[in-house]
Amino acid sequence: MLTVNAYAAPSATEDLVPTTIERRDVGPHDVLIEIKFAGICHSDIHTVRGDWGPQSYPLAPGHEIAGIVTEVGSAVTKHAVGDRVGVGCMVNSCGECANCQAGEEQYCLKGNTGTYGAVDRDGTITQGGYSTHVVVTEDFVLSIPDGLELDVAAPLLCAGITTYSPLHHWNAGPGKKVAVVGLGGLGHMAVKIAHAMGAEVTVLSQSLKKQEDGLRLGADHYYATSEENTFSELAGSFDLIVNTVSASIDISSYLQLLKLDGAMVNVGAPAEPLPVNAFALIAGRRSFAGSMIGGIRETQEMLDFCAEHGIGAEIEVIPAEKINEAYERVLASDVRYRFVIDAATLS
Repeated sequence: MLTVNAYAAPSATEDLVPTTIERRDVGPHDVLIEIKFAGICHSDIHTVRGDWGPQSYPLAPGHEIAGIVTEVGSAVTKHAVGDRVGVGCMVNSCGECANCQAGEEQYCLKGNTGTYGAVDRDGTITQGGYSTHVVVTEDFVLSIPDGLELDVAAPLLCAGITTYSPLHHWNAGPGKKVAVVGLGGLGHMAVKIAHAMGAEVTVLSQSLKKQEDGLRLGADHYYATSEENTFSELAGSFDLIVNTVSASIDISSYLQLLKLDGAMVNVGAPAEPLPVNAFALIAGRRSFAGSMIGGIRETQEMLDFCAEHGIGAEIEVIPAEKINEAYERVLASDVRYRFVIDAATLS
């Protein structure tokens, strides 16, 4: 076993603290990665604070990981020492079910193995990227193209693929009108990616305080949902709405903004249920759907797309000792647009 430095939550109610965690020895198909940067996702906060159910503690979160390969197992063929790589929200799956066979490991019928807080194949609880090193089976390690710096690439492993996947699946592109609800960690990536795909992009945010940013990132239009006339003015406007907000919103009101056969896709994951008025769906043959990250193949496709189009996350790099402060700032929407931990500060 390899003992490495990390930041972990001792319980659902305590701040994260410096600690050490154990990584398994490198097996034949494993890759040892020296983590350089790890993004802070809202999911990290939800998980360690028990919003999505009880956890095993101590728990080191983090599923936006970018680093360098330092050792490979004897049977590894996909990666080599010195490679620039990333790890996202999952580190394994059954590999045998229909969804895994289709390259949709995130929807593994037996449940994929999350990068942290999940039961690993050896029965231990996985620990995430708020650490100096991680050992991952080669099939779940992504190649980060040379055109992407590791710090701005790290959030692509969650925020990037979480927004790329629905945009890709619902055919965002030239001639399509796409709305992005919320301009945060997920929303700012959705704007960049949808714009690069060629869609006409509108941001729907509570206020206009981030309007300048939204337009700079690639939005064509920006509306405040707090203004009474926004929903009437935009009724029937969009082919696709991507909701990135991890809080309860009036879904039925947003569904009215869709064209005939339009789809609203939820990628934010609030802890409470989202009620939907059936007539908001029936009236325009509209769809209300969900989407969760992407498979390994699609995630690699996303990284290559982002490198080709010069897309990275908008980040604020922080030392490990500011993680708890960063959590509070995330909850207060005081980040533009992703905190990234410099893993060198964990040593």
